[in-house]
Amino acid sequence: MTLGPYAVVLTPRGRGAVASLLVAGQGAEQVVAGLFRAAGSSQVAVPIGRIQFGHWARSPREQVVVCHKGPDQVEVHCHGGTVAAQVIADSLVEAGCRLISWHAWCAGSQADPLAAEAQQALALARTERAAAILLDQFHGALSGELREIADLLEAGSTAGASRAAGRLRQLAAWKRLGSHLTRPFRVVLAGRPNVGKSSLINALVGYPRAIVFDQPGTTRDIVTASTALEGWPVELADTAGLAASSDPLETSGMRLAIEHFSTADARVLVFDASRPWSKEDDDLAARWPDAIIVHNKSDLPPPGGPVGPAGVSTSAVVEGGAGSLACALVEHLVPEAPAAGAPVPFNDRQMAAIEQGLADLERGNGQQAATDLRRLLSQGGS
Repeated sequence: MTLGPYAVVLTPRGRGAVASLLVAGQGAEQVVAGLFRAAGSSQVAVPIGRIQFGHWARSPREQVVVCHKGPDQVEVHCHGGTVAAQVIADSLVEAGCRLISWHAWCAGSQADPLAAEAQQALALARTERAAAILLDQFHGALSGELREIADLLEAGSTAGASRAAGRLRQLAAWKRLGSHLTRPFRVVLAGRPNVGKSSLINALVGYPRAIVFDQPGTTRDIVTASTALEGWPVELADTAGLAASSDPLETSGMRLAIEHFSTADARVLVFDASRPWSKEDDDLAARWPDAIIVHNKSDLPPPGGPVGPAGVSTSAVVEGGAGSLACALVEHLVPEAPAAGAPVPFNDRQMAAIEQGLADLERGNGQQAATDLRRLLSQGGS
C-alpha cells in the first residue's frame, strides 16, 4: 500500500449521518493518540478491540467515535458530510499521515485484482440486484471461473479447450448486463406530439417528473428520470414530439430526440391508441424496426379505421396501466438474469481479455488464451 501511516476517507462525499476514515500503517496508533481525547478519561491510547467516544483534539467541538481495529489500524467516525471529515483528514496529514483515495485503498487491500475492481464497482451500483451480482464477483465468482478456464487450456487437451471455449462464450454473453451493473440502462421514449410520452414516464417512475400538458410541443429538451425495473437500474428519457415543423426550437428538440433515440439501450415508440393509425405512424415504425411499440391511451375508446402493428397497450392515467411496458422493457434489456453466484464480467478490461481469449482459441492457440486470462487475473485497473 504505502510506507508509514496513511489515511483514507471511506464514505462518499455528500450528505450523510456518519463519515468514516481509516488510519493505517506503521505508526497509525500514535498519530490517532496524539489527536483523540476520550470523554471522561485521561487515557490517550485506545486499546485494541475497544470503541471509545470523545473529541478530536484539533477541533474540540467535533465529537468522534474511535475504534482500534487491530495493529496499525484505527477507524475514526465523525459527523456526516464533507466538512467534518475534511477537518479530520487535514489534521491527520499535518500529523504525518499520507492521504490516499479510496480507489487506491481498495486496490491495495485486496490480493485479488478482480475483487478490488468489484469492491470499487460496488460503490457505483444503484440497486440491490446489481450490487448482489457485484458482491458475488467480490467473493471470487469471476476469478474462480477464469482460473478454472485457464487450467483447462493449459492442460492442452482438445476436449478441455472445447469446454473452455463454451465457458468463455457464456462469460461473453453477459457483456451487456455486466456493463450496466454500474451504470443504468438508457431507455428513450419517442413518438409524435401529444401521444402521452411524458405521462408514461411519470407513471413508470411513480411521481410527476415530466411536465404534462394537452398541447403539442410541451417537451422540447430531454427530460430524464432514474428508476429501477425489477431491480435493474434504468434511466428513462422523455423527448420532444416528432412532427414536421418550421419552428427552430421545435426542430432543435426533435434533432436532439433522434440523437438520444439512436443510442438508447431500449427504444420505445409511443403511439396514441385513440387516434386512427396514420401514414406518419407507419413511417415512424418503419424507421425504427427494433423499437418497442406502445399503444398508449388504451383507456379511451378505440378509433375506427386502420390499426397499427402489434405492441404493448398502456394507459398512463389508470393505476398499473404502465406495468405491461415495464415488463416489456425488462424482457428486452435483461432477457436472462444470472443465477446467484454466477461469474459475470463487469468492466471493459475484463470483457476485452475474455474476447481476446476466444479469438486466440478460434486460431487454435489455447496457450495464448490461457496467458490472456492469467494476465487478467494478475493485473489490476479497469
